[in-house]
Amino acid sequence: MIAAALLDDYTFRVVALGAAALGATSGALGTFAVLRRQALVGDAISHAALPGIVLAYLVTGARGSLALLVGAAVTGFLAVLLVGAVVRTTRVKADSALGIWLSVFFGVGLVLLTYVQRRPDASQAGLDRFLFGQAATVLREDVWTMAILGAAVLAVLAAAWKQLKVLAFDADFGSTLGLRMRLTEVLLTILLVVAIVIGLQMVGAVLMSAMVVAPAAAARQWTNRLGPMTVLAAAVGAGAGVVGAIVSSEVERLPTGPTIILVATALVALSLLFAPHRGIAVRAVESRVARRRLGLAAVLADLAELERQHGGAAHGHHAATIGVMAEADATVALRELARRGLVVRGPDDAWSLTDRGRTEAARR
Repeated sequence: MIAAALLDDYTFRVVALGAAALGATSGALGTFAVLRRQALVGDAISHAALPGIVLAYLVTGARGSLALLVGAAVTGFLAVLLVGAVVRTTRVKADSALGIWLSVFFGVGLVLLTYVQRRPDASQAGLDRFLFGQAATVLREDVWTMAILGAAVLAVLAAAWKQLKVLAFDADFGSTLGLRMRLTEVLLTILLVVAIVIGLQMVGAVLMSAMVVAPAAAARQWTNRLGPMTVLAAAVGAGAGVVGAIVSSEVERLPTGPTIILVATALVALSLLFAPHRGIAVRAVESRVARRRLGLAAVLADLAELERQHGGAAHGHHAATIGVMAEADATVALRELARRGLVVRGPDDAWSLTDRGRTEAARR
């Protein structure tokens, strides 16, 4: 009933479709940012987009999303170029350069936004939605823009897949193959800029970087292959967008953008805990099982050695004696071995190997 009611809600459909398009695009592109350890690039682009939005409004006087997004893309791309220039010409590391330019552009954006909001005309109202995001203001035309630009980004991603794949893992090797890695890096930056700026109205400049990083970080826990990781990151991003839209529509006065980010973060946490072979909880269980298996094998081997030292199988041994060799309490291990039919407990509480147990000990 709730799902049907939500689907009948025009505003919800618009927001959910926009969030899904945004999540799929940013998640797919975020795969390369995460693999290249450039997660902060998304943060720099999203914060650097703010002055571009305000300047675009001051120049054009229009509040249409497309014009403002063009301004955001220009300053976002400019910020990345400046970061690269600083890294190439100075001894400043990439993370420091990103932090510097992120702060500079965002500070300029806040100053310009304050200036615009103090103007006597009221037409500038609403620009601050690009700061923290305001999904309720997203219109059908905005969703079309997001969908078309997102589809274009994914199409370019598919077309340049081979070059981007080499760039993600070994750009120097790609250069030796004659691939234009520098041009590929610029292309990836442009795609990231587009993927980020289309989500500013919905998620906001402050949180948009999480929309790029979180889906890819979650997907990375489930696979070691680039293709499945990219598809899974897009699916996680789209799913977080839709679920976030549903939750925010069910809870009064719950903002959609931050809710989407919280859902994406929850998916990252679940992946970190329960992903096969990598999840913290899964590895803890696997480690415990492995330690238990090794402990059983050690007790079985110690009991076999004791039998050989005492001239045969008829001589049983107490758990305390076996524990001295194993340097641990062997009682629990002996009970488990007995349950498996590998050892038997005599009437005097002495333990000895069964025929099956001797065969298993010899095999080890």
